Amino acid sequence: MELTDKLEILADAAKYDASCASSGAPKRDSIGKDGFGATSGMGICHSYTPDGRCVSLLKVLLTNYCLYDCQYCVNRRSSNVPRARFTVAEVVKLTSDFYLRNYSDGLFLSSGIIQSADYTMEQLVQVARELREVHQFRGYIHLKTIPDADPALIAQAGRYADRLSVNIELPTQDSVQKLAPEKSVHTIKLAMGAIRRKLDEKAEEPRSPRFAPAGQSTQMIVGADASDDQQILSTAETLYGSYKLKRVYYSAFSPIPDSPKSVPLAPPPMLREHRLYQADFLLRSYGFQASELLPATGGNLALDIDPKLAWALAHREHFPLDLNRAAQHMIARVPGIGLRNAQRIVDLRRLRQVRYADLSRLRCSMKKIAPFIITADYFPARDTTASEHLRRAMAEAPQQMNLWPELQVA
Repeated sequence: MELTDKLEILADAAKYDASCASSGAPKRDSIGKDGFGATSGMGICHSYTPDGRCVSLLKVLLTNYCLYDCQYCVNRRSSNVPRARFTVAEVVKLTSDFYLRNYSDGLFLSSGIIQSADYTMEQLVQVARELREVHQFRGYIHLKTIPDADPALIAQAGRYADRLSVNIELPTQDSVQKLAPEKSVHTIKLAMGAIRRKLDEKAEEPRSPRFAPAGQSTQMIVGADASDDQQILSTAETLYGSYKLKRVYYSAFSPIPDSPKSVPLAPPPMLREHRLYQADFLLRSYGFQASELLPATGGNLALDIDPKLAWALAHREHFPLDLNRAAQHMIARVPGIGLRNAQRIVDLRRLRQVRYADLSRLRCSMKKIAPFIITADYFPARDTTASEHLRRAMAEAPQQMNLWPELQVA
């Protein structure tokens, strides 16, 4: 099989991994037109480094052959998709060539399980080792680790990769047993724990060998099982606390042709994935707990309003909030005020009292914040507007779905 054919198959197979978000750029090329270049090239995606830089990565699988038969996975053993496998040398060459041509800044490499977990992990480590030691590659490398692999191999991976990730895929042990019987949540968490210990050792001994400076991440599939958002967020909260993950990514389940009956025939609403990312941001950066966003009895996040607005409407006893007296972390909980503007408001009130017009100059969403704040010259009537009325007024307007975009373009 030609290298380009392998690249087409293995880059397409890697697109379902959301822990390295794709750019989503529209397709275009230069065929029959002036200029050069195309956005349909296989395997290029955008990701963000810890310091905020956006980098383009070659995103591929080493192989989409797999011993496992995970029901939600397009590359499962029983799937009839075209199969391909790169050699280590081919991945190294592709990464080097793409980098030298300025197509990409690094590599995101995952793989199906071939022969054994240890053998597959050895192949992934060998790619990273050759890039670093033979070709002196200084670009970004993200390796997907195999949970069942020898911890020594995962430790070696951390020496060469910037980031490691172990996908937990589903939020509960029961779901994993049902849809991915060859996998074990216990084994996955052991691998996460091993990576965390190496990261802690590196933090305590800065002169010790390099180990995954961008930390570790994971991914959960949304909508492949019956788990609700409360279970997903609770699992994410536990993973952040126990394993110091940098990110939990959420990937809406995509039904594929000839899917088994154990998974849904239709995907979940894409807005559900979006709301989970918003709630995840509240957990990581705003100090929210999962139990504040959804009750322990379960349930899904509202689709018509964002999670912070939903929390504020359910806790009207905290509002309206006096911006000239409130703590900064409570100001950041006001719908329409982000972390940066909360800091700006605190800085401003050291000089003078905050006025309503100041918030407009900070480009806060005035419609959203008005019922929830008090300033030196603004005091909304307390509890005169019902939460349900506010919710209807602030809900995002539904949009007509675009059923035939190709016909409209034509």
